[in-house]
Amino acid sequence: MPENNLSDDNTKYCYLQFIIAVALFWVINLTHLYTQPTGQKVKEVSSGTATFAGSSKEEMVQKQAIEKEYLQRANTNIERYRKGDASIVFVDENGKPLANVEVAINQITQDFLFGNLLFEIGGFSPKEPYKEDEFKAKFKALFNFGILPFYWNGYEKAAGNPSWQRNEEALTWCLENGITAKGHPLGWTSPAGTPKWLLKLPPDVATELYRARIYNNVIGYKGKMHIWDVVNEPVNTVPWEDALTDTANNNDFRYNAGDIPIAKIAPWVEKSFKWAHQANPEGNYILNEYFTLAIPKVRDRFYELIKELRRRNTPISGIGIQGHEPREMWFSPVEMYKTFDMYKEFNLPLHITELIPQSSGKDITGWRSGTWTEEAQAEFAEQFYTLAFGYPSIASISWWGFSDKNIWLKGGGLLDTAYNPKPVYHTLMKLIKNEWMTKNVLLKTDQYGAVSFRGFFGTYQIIATKPNGTQVKKEFHVKEKEDNHWIIKGNDK
Repeated sequence: MPENNLSDDNTKYCYLQFIIAVALFWVINLTHLYTQPTGQKVKEVSSGTATFAGSSKEEMVQKQAIEKEYLQRANTNIERYRKGDASIVFVDENGKPLANVEVAINQITQDFLFGNLLFEIGGFSPKEPYKEDEFKAKFKALFNFGILPFYWNGYEKAAGNPSWQRNEEALTWCLENGITAKGHPLGWTSPAGTPKWLLKLPPDVATELYRARIYNNVIGYKGKMHIWDVVNEPVNTVPWEDALTDTANNNDFRYNAGDIPIAKIAPWVEKSFKWAHQANPEGNYILNEYFTLAIPKVRDRFYELIKELRRRNTPISGIGIQGHEPREMWFSPVEMYKTFDMYKEFNLPLHITELIPQSSGKDITGWRSGTWTEEAQAEFAEQFYTLAFGYPSIASISWWGFSDKNIWLKGGGLLDTAYNPKPVYHTLMKLIKNEWMTKNVLLKTDQYGAVSFRGFFGTYQIIATKPNGTQVKKEFHVKEKEDNHWIIKGNDK
């Protein structure tokens, strides 16, 4: 993009005109379309999106300035909010400070959750395993958070026979490798969330079985998996009671929810969360929704639903912000932060869920224009992850598909069909495991026996070499909002 050579006054004027144009576009062209279901209708929404990038030199300059401003803000926040100050004091057996101790400090785990799907080795694993060891190695090298499938229609194809065994091996692998697991989803009124056998039952019986499903899974996985997407897409799909009347499991009916009052949506969502909380009061329960990054009317409706649920004392632990609709959209930094700012009001962790930019060859819509190539996928990922990680309320970012061999949207994976890393995998590796981890810090204690450093939140390995050549190895956890100060005595090993 060209350099910004406009005068300050002219820049401010053009910036204002640009923002007004963007706002008018969203209000006029998109808000009446948001109720459509996924599939072809979502494609229609996406294809109707105006793209300002490249329209004129002036607009390109303004977009460049906006991106720079938001990324600078994000990077400042990363330094301020994602790190903590820590200090270590070394003393001998008598409590006397040890000077000139050489200290090597390396972060080994992260508190922030960077995740992806484990469907390929979990509930959606193929009958013939494909390079499972390679999948696991490349997943573990990048992520500390894995999502397992609990779509009711596939999880319990026959009444009373849930296929929990299909997730068991993947969950065990997570537990053995320090990867936090999440179940997705417990409640969803999409056809994928209501098995056909369920729709043949009386509504009160079907509802009781839904309650039992929540209890069984939350209690059954207690101690192994405590994070759940409890209700999925509540303002874009019909309420539970309406779904039970649709015995045909019709996708268009299920996603025709735009005119349904929030007061009608809230009760079934409230019950779902309260059942999960009753099953395990220590669980982490997320409400998940799409279109919130792109369409203000959906964003507002989701806000009103959360507000109503909070009024009802619903035990929501986090807010899920999906990153895949419209499917070819390059999300605006401005709209991203408007969304985060709105939901921050509830003082709950925000979770980026279901992010799946593609290398599909399709046209980019929204904030940028062009083609979704592998390079564009990687560039978008770097921008989006930086903006999200740089917003203090965001607690996790989850990509929606690890490889193109088993992917929801074509080209959406980080690996190709043969599990070779695409550019986006390397880009995320650079961010997550290099720039956003504190490594290779070499210090020497002062006359007071102290060293101090500032590092990303997570666990660290400390290797201290005393002047006499003896070494001490320790692990410490630099935690947010805690006093990260430790004393190592001479006889410690």
